[in-house]
Amino acid sequence: MADLHLTIDNSTDAERISVDAVLAPDARVVIHESERLVRGGMARKNDRRHLLLPALHALQADIGWISAGGLNYISDVLQVPPAEAYGVATFYELFRTEDPGHSDSTVHVCMDTSCHIAGAEAFAQALEADGKQVHRGPCLGQCERAPAQFVQGRGAADSVPADADNIASPGAFLSIQRAAGDTGGLRLLANIGVVDPTSLVSYREHGGYVALEKALSMGGQGVIDEVRLAGLTGRGGAGFPTAIKWQGVADEQGRPKHVIANADESEPGTFKDRTLMENDPFALIEGLTIAGVSVGAENGWIYIRGEYPLATTRLTNAIEQARTAGLLGDDVMGSSQRFDIELRRGAGAYICGEETALLESIEGFRGEPRNKPPFPSTHGLFGEPTAVNNPETLLNAVYIVRNSAAGYRLVGTERSPGTRLFCLSGHVANPGVYEVPQGTTLGEMIEIAGGATGSTRAILMGGAAGSFIDADQLDMPLTGEDTRERGTTLGSGVITLFDDTVDFVLLLTRITEFFKSESCGQCVPCRVGTTRQHEVIVEMGVRGSLSEERNTLIDDMALAMADASICGLGHTAAGAVQSAIRLGLIGSAL
Repeated sequence: MADLHLTIDNSTDAERISVDAVLAPDARVVIHESERLVRGGMARKNDRRHLLLPALHALQADIGWISAGGLNYISDVLQVPPAEAYGVATFYELFRTEDPGHSDSTVHVCMDTSCHIAGAEAFAQALEADGKQVHRGPCLGQCERAPAQFVQGRGAADSVPADADNIASPGAFLSIQRAAGDTGGLRLLANIGVVDPTSLVSYREHGGYVALEKALSMGGQGVIDEVRLAGLTGRGGAGFPTAIKWQGVADEQGRPKHVIANADESEPGTFKDRTLMENDPFALIEGLTIAGVSVGAENGWIYIRGEYPLATTRLTNAIEQARTAGLLGDDVMGSSQRFDIELRRGAGAYICGEETALLESIEGFRGEPRNKPPFPSTHGLFGEPTAVNNPETLLNAVYIVRNSAAGYRLVGTERSPGTRLFCLSGHVANPGVYEVPQGTTLGEMIEIAGGATGSTRAILMGGAAGSFIDADQLDMPLTGEDTRERGTTLGSGVITLFDDTVDFVLLLTRITEFFKSESCGQCVPCRVGTTRQHEVIVEMGVRGSLSEERNTLIDDMALAMADASICGLGHTAAGAVQSAIRLGLIGSAL
């Protein structure tokens, strides 16, 4: 029971003020454990643990780090064992548990894929030469602005906004802004550049909340049936049918229910959800509300990655305006249905994009995936029925309800109807987010983005968890079924181009380092497999080629990770390496 005892470190007045400011008044009523602690008290203590992540964010933002004394105070107030609180604090990339000294800020520099080939290391060294404290880390979701940085400051409520001067990308722009004056064919991006993202009035003037009003008149089952007819599948990477997920939650009775927008997009190469949330936040609020009232949930959550301060600010504003207007709360749009939304920030952990790891994170635990079954539709957040959807998925649901399943199916293919967002970066003329009908070919997609720059050597599909393909695959239709037939994936819509100047050994070294660092370490196949995979690629960089023994080892580790890992990180961690070997992007002695 040693982990239940606090250390001798004391919190400062500033730390206590910072933590108290984000905790509800009843959370500050301390219940000290003893043999006489009643069951009701235990339940109340457990109900408050989900405030752990906001409390840690408060210390990090206001104080600049999380001291032992500050952690003790949080542990005492929330009655979380100190060892567990420390385990959570050290789990995330954005939290520091060592005193940064006199440094007022840390510059996080992305070292992954697009930023890697755009000179991220040289940029990081230049920042260090300028006296900056630099942290080389994973993808920041700014791949169209490579090389990208994120400044995390001390003494501010949030880090520097993502659209401020902290972005290291001269001439960077969003591709969708060029098309904003002509929204013909655009569905998910139609509001961007047209609607004021800070104004509910502007959103409603352009058709906002027509879909929610219609959803309330259709009833929950009617909405789910329409989504089923539309053939909507998830846009976060797994491609699971949305209606099946919603139906599973709707069928559960007698317990509180939840719907969650999984906005923790951390896949290297992905930045579409950031674009949607920064520029059309009310659409996400409306989509999540439609999901909530349709499945019978009163509780909505948006789990957004900590590196998206501008999106966080705009979503917070959108939630407040919607609540004031009666679009959230005890009587949504006069329907007598209750539904409200709470926004929860992540803190830099790729694994929290996995839906059950996300649930653990919200609940105040380390973001480690759960074994399935049971599935979230029956045992999700706080053990209650939960539907987790990607922001792009929820915006599609808004379009379906407003325009009908038949209207949704007017574009796309029979098996993959509708449009889809793609994130193009790397050696392409105009990196950015693009919306096209499903079934558009890869070659057409690249041309829409201005074409490749240089001589394309390989294209990474689906991000670091995807696979490389040759440039002769430009005729491939961009649908889930067509990419699977070609042995690759759409994933979350990532398309990254690499020309013939790229050192693929160095690139694969970084990709394998990413998975080694981002594995939560819970299961042996992933923890050991990602580490050994990285070691083999590092060894290859020294030797210049892969021996037959090492090539076999990579395949064996890939098989073990795919078969025995708890979650998708281990299942897909070897995809890029194996595809690079098949294509001859990295040398082999075979």
